[in-house]
Amino acid sequence: MPVAGVFLPTFALVLCAAAITTVIFHRLRQPVILGYLLAGLVVGPHLFPWAVADHATTETLAEIGVILLLFTIGLEFSVRGLLRVGGSVAITAIIDVSLMAWLGIGVATLLGWTSREALFAGAMITASSTTIIAKTFEEHPVARKLRNQVMGVLVVEDLVAVLFLAGLGTITSAAPSNGPSLFVTMLRLMTLLFVWVTVGLVVVPRIIRRLVKSVRAETTVIASIGLCFAFALLARWLGYSVALGAFIAGSLIAESGRGEQVAELVRPVRDVFAAVFFVAVGMLIDPALIAQHWFAVVVLTVVVLVGKFFAVGLGAFLAGRGTQAAVRTGLSMAQIGEFSFIIVSLGVTTGAVRAFLFPVAVAVSAITTLLTPWLIASSDQVSSWVDRSLPKPLQTYVSLYGTWVEELRQASPRRTRGTLLRGLVRWLVLDAILTAVLVILAFLAYPWLAHALAPRVPGEVVALILGVLALAVATPFGGGLVRTARAIALVLARTALPGTGTVDRAAAPRRALVITLEIVILLITALPVLAITQPFMPPFRGALILAAILAVLAVAAWRSAQNLEGHIRAGAELLVDAVKSALPPEGATVEMAIPGADGLTLPGWTQEMAAVDRFTTATHMLPGIGAPTPFRLEPEHAAVGQSLAELELRGRTGATVLGLSRAGVGMPAPEKSERLEAGDTLVLVGTREAVGAAVAVLRGG
Repeated sequence: MPVAGVFLPTFALVLCAAAITTVIFHRLRQPVILGYLLAGLVVGPHLFPWAVADHATTETLAEIGVILLLFTIGLEFSVRGLLRVGGSVAITAIIDVSLMAWLGIGVATLLGWTSREALFAGAMITASSTTIIAKTFEEHPVARKLRNQVMGVLVVEDLVAVLFLAGLGTITSAAPSNGPSLFVTMLRLMTLLFVWVTVGLVVVPRIIRRLVKSVRAETTVIASIGLCFAFALLARWLGYSVALGAFIAGSLIAESGRGEQVAELVRPVRDVFAAVFFVAVGMLIDPALIAQHWFAVVVLTVVVLVGKFFAVGLGAFLAGRGTQAAVRTGLSMAQIGEFSFIIVSLGVTTGAVRAFLFPVAVAVSAITTLLTPWLIASSDQVSSWVDRSLPKPLQTYVSLYGTWVEELRQASPRRTRGTLLRGLVRWLVLDAILTAVLVILAFLAYPWLAHALAPRVPGEVVALILGVLALAVATPFGGGLVRTARAIALVLARTALPGTGTVDRAAAPRRALVITLEIVILLITALPVLAITQPFMPPFRGALILAAILAVLAVAAWRSAQNLEGHIRAGAELLVDAVKSALPPEGATVEMAIPGADGLTLPGWTQEMAAVDRFTTATHMLPGIGAPTPFRLEPEHAAVGQSLAELELRGRTGATVLGLSRAGVGMPAPEKSERLEAGDTLVLVGTREAVGAAVAVLRGG
């Protein structure tokens, strides 16, 4: 049959199947990607052989699809934008990627997979789906800050996935024992990076800016897609995935500042071939292989759902985003998607992994994708449940932690002691690198040493001796890691909560902040070390040491939280007393603005009142409790008549009611069963964003 006679029926069959299932899934309010996968299963060779599309033609179309898909992802990526990624996004992404890669490698090893399959499994579950999350956010609108946080983490995840593609491509194209081949592969990688960083960043953005400014949209589309396929061809010629080249082309166009315009022009073409790509992925789904490896599907699905929620949520919370935002971020990213298919496809096509891994990856992605809209919709209930489940000392602790991080972000450069911190960070990174290198060298030396000493010394004795020696050599660097982490935490804590006067009233909250920052620093340094060394170690061996250190710090954090409770109780009594004396005359209508809370104001307060000075003075006497904000309930406010338990302010907004004043009677730390009345004055603490959200809830917004 002529080529056209094969291409046209296949293309028509694939697109018609995709169109039908897409309409059905759109009406069912389910992600359309699931419809594409189902279409591929229907026209594939495993379910209905009589309806099978030509496999070679579909693979060609799918390759075009993955090129355009990664090209548009690259258009949303910017090297300069990555350098401007905030600390919150960076901390979240490092904890997320490191923990998920470590879990994937360890679980795959326990399942009995080969070392290369474990590497691909670890890379497979690190990247959430940009496409799925973007479409879900369109159907379930979320707050701008949450969207920016999630998209920022996705940018870092995409970059890590691209690095995985390059690294795994190097592993699969050159055996470790083949020196010349490995050298050539690394030379090719350096060539590709050189073209990307130097020639691309200098030449391509200038060309694109001129094209967008001076020619028609048609010419811009053709030139952009031509550049995309040129870089895809260059990557293939150098021995790497075409997806890597397409991503690089997109990122270079993004550097021109015209990435969004080009993305809009290319989007229709991308959507057509992206649908073909996901249909082709569905064609590779073998229900028999999924049934055979159902246990692996279940285990990896649980790892993705629980691991992503915990890793992303923990990272977002430790970065100061608050419980509610952390829970929402974690639930939004609890899935895997297009990068997972591309990474596993690379392993299958090169023979590095067995064919079963592809349908397993698709099954895990389909299940987690199906659950994503439900998880995002239930985030408020989950965050409220998490808040209710915490012991009271921890509830107060997590509410105030966000205010401490906010103070740290707003500290002046002079207060942050930049020179000292940079020196400590360099030592921290050096200790982490040396620890990882020593662990890897010890395990790489074991086969050689065991062979050299055999049969005089048993292999178990060699492993024991080598392990003891490696531990003895690595201990100073590991200890240095812990000591440097504490030193950095002390500097940052003193910056956020400086002591004032002869009596250090910030001592209690500062101790809690030091321990928390120490945990953060250890996690963002030790987790990458664990992920890098995991392929060379028995499963989860290194995690035991990290778990022991974190357990000690967790106990210390719990004690600090309990001590903090007394500090906050005393502060609440002082502030409520100040509020009583600062109450304005009955019927006063003047207002005080909440700084940084989107223009919200507090009825009945004014900074000109002399009595407010007492409230301000009380706040300054109690550092570490954030910026307490008084709010008086009026009869028309929605919170009147509701209890604090029914409002769930802390779970929904992250703000805490520190005290309540009613008819001249103060109530420090009121019970959750307390029903609010018109005229009550609440003292709210939390970040500016949290307090603003709490005021909106109290008013009925």
